[in-house]
Amino acid sequence: MAIEQVVIPKGGESISEGTLNRWFKPDGAFVKADEPLFEMGTDKASQEVVAPVAGVVKHLVKEGETLPVGAAVAQIDTDAKAPAAGAAPAPTPTKPQAVAAAPAPKDGAIPSPAAARVLAEAGVSAADVKGTGPNGRILKEDAVAATTAKAPDANGRPPADAKPAPAAPSAPTRAPGERVTREPMSKIRKTIANRLLDSQNTTATLTTFNEADMTAIQDLRAKYNDKFEKKFGVKLGFMSVFAKAAVEALKSFPLVNARIDGDQIVHQHFYDIGVAVSTEKGLMVPVIRDVDKLGFADIEKAIAAVAKKARDGKITYADLEGGTFTITNGGIFGSMMSTPILNPPQVAILGMHSIQKRAVVVNDQVVVRPMMYLALSYDHRLIDGREAVQFLVRIKDCVENPERILFEV
Repeated sequence: MAIEQVVIPKGGESISEGTLNRWFKPDGAFVKADEPLFEMGTDKASQEVVAPVAGVVKHLVKEGETLPVGAAVAQIDTDAKAPAAGAAPAPTPTKPQAVAAAPAPKDGAIPSPAAARVLAEAGVSAADVKGTGPNGRILKEDAVAATTAKAPDANGRPPADAKPAPAAPSAPTRAPGERVTREPMSKIRKTIANRLLDSQNTTATLTTFNEADMTAIQDLRAKYNDKFEKKFGVKLGFMSVFAKAAVEALKSFPLVNARIDGDQIVHQHFYDIGVAVSTEKGLMVPVIRDVDKLGFADIEKAIAAVAKKARDGKITYADLEGGTFTITNGGIFGSMMSTPILNPPQVAILGMHSIQKRAVVVNDQVVVRPMMYLALSYDHRLIDGREAVQFLVRIKDCVENPERILFEV
């Protein structure tokens, strides 16, 4: 009997353990090589782990167990053969409140676990969905698109073949008259809470504010966005402008791009910008690499790609590591002003906010302009107030004069 060990994979330089969130294959089932075997979660993200070889799987740990990187979670008997056609399938382990799996499509394409859940909850057969993944695999976005097509008509009536879907999860249910309920924190929420507290306790954080006149950017978008989108397939957003402005400011004030390691200052001569993304599981900060070498379209595409991965639960550890500076945009939720918290070991973070028309003085005249408050939180252990203020002014100047970014002046 040839046995292949399946272990908790190393996800990144800062990952030391992982939690086996759930099994995709029941104990004793036959698994194909590269077929999803289990979902592993860490304090940063969750990801599917595939079987390294084909064979019959034997579980060594239960769902919910946390183990160090390299620990064995399963064994695969590679001598075992695939079940003959028509043989009874291995029983699926029962789980409380589990959603029935979506039926497999007739053409053999298999939905991903996330897609299967979406389809099952909406009562949509996988046979009716065209997959866009490798080998026609049905991805979560394919499932979402298919279930959206089953939406009610203009009069609010469901389609004839639609099945009722369960309501989305909300606050914990409570008994009549019960005034307090409790629910455990998720692993990622506990990690976020601990890191935010650690950031506050281990850095000397200060915040400086300024405001930017967004007229030039809005005019630029109004003039070129249609042509930009037609040529590159993505809209010209504010984030790419701020990312390029941040790079120009980081080049002028390199300490803001550095980090502290013990009693040493580590100067980083690259510009990997983190972009905060809000997901159902919590805030994540995927990183856009070498932003100084990217054009506006490249940045917009990269941001859209990692944001989609984060929201679809497909973000990887490599997507989240190694940023030198972070930008967060509370304005998309309506925030007018805030003090963002540092993302260690980074020593600064830029906060964008909502754009509001306000009366301002320009050339001794009171005019109405679209204004945005900017906030820069920084670690005072490394950055002095003068550099922080000048850094933010540099970003303001670049945003108000986008041609400075284009010509790097």
